[in-house]
Amino acid sequence: MANLIVVSGPQAVGKMTVAESLKEKLGYSLMINHDSIEVSIKIFENGSPAQKRLNSLFREDVFKTALMYDIDMIFTFVTAFDSQEDLDYLNNLRTMFEQTGGNFYFVELMSDVETRLKRNVTPHRLASKKSKNNVEWSNHELVETMKKYRMNSNDGEYICENHIKIDNTDLLPEEVVDIIMTSFNLNPEVKVQQAQL
Repeated sequence: MANLIVVSGPQAVGKMTVAESLKEKLGYSLMINHDSIEVSIKIFENGSPAQKRLNSLFREDVFKTALMYDIDMIFTFVTAFDSQEDLDYLNNLRTMFEQTGGNFYFVELMSDVETRLKRNVTPHRLASKKSKNNVEWSNHELVETMKKYRMNSNDGEYICENHIKIDNTDLLPEEVVDIIMTSFNLNPEVKVQQAQL
């Protein structure tokens, strides 16, 4: 029985730093969306069918392995809420984990554009996501993506029962984690006890 926490939000909203802090508190395993992206574009041309397939297979195998060994996971993901493909993907993940007795939690982060553009060029982000090192291109993509897709949900729009929205514009990652753990009643001590049984 494994749980999955998806930390979602637009580019540079702070998904990775929140997820890393959450991992530290809970002891869950973590896959950021760029783990599979960076591996696949190192081998195949970015955006090519081969790269997209490898990226998809990488993630799929991680989730299957987590379920096989009852490993709780955190996964960061950029959701286009007006894309049925993205919503179906998340629903399939929810089904995968819930049908084995685990829980699916969805954390949606939101920040204003100015804050995200500042976070887009932090040293930690650039070191972790080499494909974002072309800052001019990355900033342009951040702004243009907002024009094409709806990167945050509307008021009253929830994709599952365990869906919370957090404006983290002025919050530290640790503060966001406290909100997540309180909202979902997540207790690292319970996980430790389960591991010892």
